[in-house]
Amino acid sequence: MDTLTWIIMANAAVWIGLGAYLAFMGARQRALAARLAQWEIINHD
Repeated sequence: MDTLTWIIMANAAVWIGLGAYLAFMGARQRALAARLAQWEIINHD
């Protein structure tokens, strides 16, 4: 493979990794928001 192919593959890998990381962080944020909402409901009783 030539240099341009390697650069394109590396660029794709970086963007795929970034997308996966952002998806993971979004899922964690939703889970933490749900836990916080439950905790607030419990503390207001």
